[in-house]
Amino acid sequence: MTDLLIVVDMQRDFVSGALGSEQARAIVPAVAARIREAASEGTRVIFTLDTHGENYMDTREGRFLPVPHCIAGTAGWTLEPDIAAECRPGMTSYEKPTFGSVDLMRDVAAWALGEKGSADGAGITIELCGVCTDICVVSNALLIKAALPEAEVVVCGALCAGVTPDKHEAALETMQSCQIVVK
Repeated sequence: MTDLLIVVDMQRDFVSGALGSEQARAIVPAVAARIREAASEGTRVIFTLDTHGENYMDTREGRFLPVPHCIAGTAGWTLEPDIAAECRPGMTSYEKPTFGSVDLMRDVAAWALGEKGSADGAGITIELCGVCTDICVVSNALLIKAALPEAEVVVCGALCAGVTPDKHEAALETMQSCQIVVK
């Protein structure tokens, strides 16, 4: 059983908006179903939200990726509607200004110790899904694996989409090389 499901950046701009793709749109029903299943099993569910300010184009990321996206408070920043429909009381979200969330990693490590009694993640299964496999999913998976080296960190490839199919596959291979279970 999965103890924690982290749904990475399933926001409108990454699915159907400014940076959306056919691959991202294709995983929405399966991700929504996985959230429902996790909730019914009593699994803790966390969402990450890529979050930028109006000054995005002046940031380092904006210079490398000059496509305004996930600007806080805009429609593109919100969860894709079919994903948002699965949100339930007790599910939390983390706004992150970059690819991986150090705050999420710290809080997951604190949760593992406090709720599960495991400082290194032993006996805990953490699953990640979402977009983009090759940027935010891999970044968060590696941060969590570094914080909790004995946790079983799992990524289901069918519940993720990359910037391109090739980059998706490369990210899955990278995670597998770092002892993340890829299904």
